[in-house]
Amino acid sequence: MRPHDEASAHTPADAPDGTAPDARDGSEAPPGTRTADRTGTPPRTLAEALRNRGDRGLAALLRARPDLLSPVPNDLTQLATRAGTRASVVRALERLDRFAQQTAQALAVAVEPTSYGTLLALMSGDDGDPAVEAALPRALEVLRERALVWGDDDRLRLVRTARELLAPSPQHPSPTGLGPTAAEATAGMSPGRLQEILAAAGLPTTHDPVSAVASLTSLFTDRERMAALLDTAPAEALAVLDRLVWGPPYGTVAPPGDSSGAAESTPVQWLRDRGLLLPSSLRTVVLPREVALHLRGGRAHREPEPVAPGIEVAAEHRPQIVDSTAAGQAYTALATVEELLKGWQTGGPAVLRAGGLSVRDLKRTAAALDVSEQIAAFWLELAYAAGLLASDGGEGTSRATGEGERFAPTPAYDEWLDLPAASRWTALATAWLTATRTSGLVGGQDAKGRTLAALGPDLDRGAAPEVRHRVLALLADLPWGAAPDPESVLARLRWEHPVRTPAQPAPGTPEPSDLRSRIAVWTLTEAELLGLTGRGALSTAARTLLAAPALPATADRNRGERGAGVVPGTAETAPEPAGGVPVGSATHGPADLAARAALAAGVIAPLLPEPLDHVLLQADLTAVAPGPLERPLAEALGVLADVESKGGATVYRFTPASVRRALDAGQAAADLHAFLARHSRTPVPQPLSYLIDDVARKHGHLRIGAASAYVRCDDDALLDEILADRRSHGLRMRRLAPTVLAAQADPATLLEGLRGMGFAPAAESAEGDVLITRADAHRTPHRTPPVPVPDGPPVPNDTLLGAAVKAIRAGDLAATAVRKPAPHTGAGELPRTTPAETLATVQAAALTGSAIWIGYVNADGAASQRVIAPVRVEGGFVTAYDHTADEVRTYPLHRITGVAELADEPA
Repeated sequence: MRPHDEASAHTPADAPDGTAPDARDGSEAPPGTRTADRTGTPPRTLAEALRNRGDRGLAALLRARPDLLSPVPNDLTQLATRAGTRASVVRALERLDRFAQQTAQALAVAVEPTSYGTLLALMSGDDGDPAVEAALPRALEVLRERALVWGDDDRLRLVRTARELLAPSPQHPSPTGLGPTAAEATAGMSPGRLQEILAAAGLPTTHDPVSAVASLTSLFTDRERMAALLDTAPAEALAVLDRLVWGPPYGTVAPPGDSSGAAESTPVQWLRDRGLLLPSSLRTVVLPREVALHLRGGRAHREPEPVAPGIEVAAEHRPQIVDSTAAGQAYTALATVEELLKGWQTGGPAVLRAGGLSVRDLKRTAAALDVSEQIAAFWLELAYAAGLLASDGGEGTSRATGEGERFAPTPAYDEWLDLPAASRWTALATAWLTATRTSGLVGGQDAKGRTLAALGPDLDRGAAPEVRHRVLALLADLPWGAAPDPESVLARLRWEHPVRTPAQPAPGTPEPSDLRSRIAVWTLTEAELLGLTGRGALSTAARTLLAAPALPATADRNRGERGAGVVPGTAETAPEPAGGVPVGSATHGPADLAARAALAAGVIAPLLPEPLDHVLLQADLTAVAPGPLERPLAEALGVLADVESKGGATVYRFTPASVRRALDAGQAAADLHAFLARHSRTPVPQPLSYLIDDVARKHGHLRIGAASAYVRCDDDALLDEILADRRSHGLRMRRLAPTVLAAQADPATLLEGLRGMGFAPAAESAEGDVLITRADAHRTPHRTPPVPVPDGPPVPNDTLLGAAVKAIRAGDLAATAVRKPAPHTGAGELPRTTPAETLATVQAAALTGSAIWIGYVNADGAASQRVIAPVRVEGGFVTAYDHTADEVRTYPLHRITGVAELADEPA
């Protein structure tokens, strides 16, 4: 083993001089000394190791493993017990990076307790590895911080549960590929067989199995003697070892007796005779761990990964090109969401009985938006996450077509429409960043084989926000304008958060199989759709939303050319940021997120196209909008004309039906002429004027009301024409008067039937007035956006951590206080005294100002132990300073089960 320079490898940031400050002042001691108590005695348990930590060390543990805080442990012993439970340890191990996991796996195959030098040899091998030597102290510090490893550098111990999970076994092979030790593999072997192995290996025989196993282990761990033994091995035997050395360490052989004496000369038999392969069953052999480590050169892992893989740049673009592209896509995102919800505001598709949108309705939505079904699901889920879309709860049944619950915009959608475009974009972006609903799962199946529907249940994945934040942070680490290679992003994420199974794409699918990698792939696509990235590179607005960095000179010049100033609070020239802190992390609350969103809106606002107040009318009955239109103009034009095509410019087409729609909405022909003349940069074409006048002249000539329904017209010849038309037979009309026809159909059906015959009737009220029909915008009742479903307990903030550490310290003080023996108390039990003895002891403590130990049962029947210093006793209550809670409290005497004096007062 190589000597290890602990001073150079373990210089703590808190104590640059290498001293060990007091464990209670909030600072930390060097790893080799801080876990020992003030007398220099190494800790014997994890609880003792935690007890000797500083407050910052306990806070770091609770921050890294927030599940330990639910509920707050009573003392450090309970905290250590909870930190060793299987569920908590599994969760902690899964949240380690790959090298920290490899370090824990190496500790699991090392003899316990292990020294730092032994661990370093297992990680770097006999030849050494400078990268491993540099990274190992950090990995070990992470394991210590998370209470997975305890003890000083001379006696490192892996938490028992972690060792059980990571140690090799036939049922659960180790990721290291190592097998059992020689002692474990020879357990149950006959003493005679052990002596035969010793003799074949050239070792002296012993008198008992224990010494025989020790002699064999000594041989396997001696580099020189093992090299000499292997020099005598046949080449075929060495080939067998090569196949097993990196795992799996088990091999199948023919059972004894299947071959004749020729088997004695087989390579496997040669290895078995000398203990280089040991039997694990009748037909399997295993390579002992010590032999494998010798063949590996002392290395526990074939490929240690001490350094995270870098992010490769796939393309580089000018920052202004990236920002312009992202801004264009951001505007498209706003237009898409608005178009989606505008089409659903009179009552959207029905809600499935199990919740969500049907496959048919999803296909219709995708066709209406001219996107794929997966992209349509993304826009639906985005609107839902932003609180703009929800189910109406069945309240729109009478106003929307169909029956039952339907999807519709929420009242928040109207408020969202009134916001500036930049603010509307940040609302969508922040909703996407923090949402746990994952649209990429739509169309897949859940654990029970049911298809996952858009806007339906079971789409929440707690890891989604974390993965999105991390992917964008990795993009922020790249130079401005650099687009990453997606595969390198996935490789980095797999190093930071390894998965149990290889993240390879499933057969026939381009996506990886593990969920986190799939979310990362979806994140790259969705960020581009939303305008957070342009041409694959992170935009300036997205960087601002993530971390509000200073803008580089190039970006400032680009925005200056557009007439915009520098973002408030940033410098004109500043170094590129190293990356952003994820939005919604422990250090960022809603207020901080809102502030960053406001800054991001200021960045993207100058890049978004300005709404136009005009169109270009053409002679072919079309109007061209060369850019986005102001909302009143767009809404009015959407009634008067039909959208024919979209893109950089939107083309509207005027038809008799569209003009009649505008007339039905209460517009007169003069109003339409004035509207077009006011908003057209070109003269109103004569064909369009003729079309409006012609439709207006016929509009309302026929009047329809409710009889069941009737038609009245001053021109009786026109009514004769209607009756003679075969297409009117289904309406079952008859003449009531020269100018009135009655029909068996309802007014709406009659209206549509006559329009289908080429007439232009108008509906009228009971008073004979023409009814004006406008789009009835249906809204859901007030709905709150879906609450994200976290992936486990949330990370506690500093205030909660400080209170939790204080409570645990106080509870530990009460639990470890030295007590005088009580006659009615067994070891570890609550004290039991009579009411008279309780009252007398409490009164005496109040007079002398001493502290006592009490057993207390609260109103819920929960029993606890407390150390109190009574101040006043009256009216059946004792007012005392509670050392456990670190505050003054009042306790009913009848709830105190017993009292006992302390040998020493608490400090």
